[in-house]
Amino acid sequence: MAGPLDWADPEWSDPDGGTVVLHGTLPTVVYPNVLRPRYAWDGLALLETPDVVELWEQEEADEAESQGVNLTYAMLSGGAFGRYAEGISMLSELQGGRFPDPEPRRLQRNAARHDRPVFFLEPMADDPEWNDFLTREAKVMSHWKKLLSMVRIKKRWKKAVKRHIFGITPPPKGQSADYASASVMASAWWDINCEMSTPSLNQERNDRYAARLRGALASLRSTHGDEAVLMLVVHQPQREALLASLRGLPAAEEISSTSTDTLHSEEE
Repeated sequence: MAGPLDWADPEWSDPDGGTVVLHGTLPTVVYPNVLRPRYAWDGLALLETPDVVELWEQEEADEAESQGVNLTYAMLSGGAFGRYAEGISMLSELQGGRFPDPEPRRLQRNAARHDRPVFFLEPMADDPEWNDFLTREAKVMSHWKKLLSMVRIKKRWKKAVKRHIFGITPPPKGQSADYASASVMASAWWDINCEMSTPSLNQERNDRYAARLRGALASLRSTHGDEAVLMLVVHQPQREALLASLRGLPAAEEISSTSTDTLHSEEE
């Protein structure tokens, strides 16, 4: 089984048929070919709402007007992601700090180009259950103790990085050790992100995503049968929690695919 910092993409087989491949990515990092999926898949799943495509297009327009503006904004925004963005910008042997997030955008474009269905796993805010979840999560994250902890973000960041240093897995042969460094920083960022909420709320979120993943896979099975393969784009340190939720076999939640046409071309 793949660990949190492993480079191989773990797979999960649904007992009802079909497979989910959890493609672990590093935020804002352009993956070399050796780290990109090189097997056939029938549909794409993103942990986003459909309007993320418009956000990506806006980020592309911003970059065309002023290269690096999104990275600068990320670093100045503070918090754990600001620390991550700053750290990534210092790694010279990989392409980092790129906006929109390169790997999800590349695969979304690939899906659009080849007319493959895209499933957006995050429910819209008008979903009653999700709206209730977001309200409860916001209440926890805005507690004064949580907000005060972000004042000490430098100290928390160092501790989080230190926790993951000994779990480093070297990248594939021929790739820079900077990818391992980026992996550690991504894990530190994700730890702090999760700590802003509670374990029970994090579990609830993952279980809802897993239910919608099973629903997306069920939709693919109607066309591709039991051999259907659903590609999930997920942050590398987030994979294990989602795998655990999938193994818990939550009831599949029906979810429709969304067309995401794009006129831009990009190397696949």
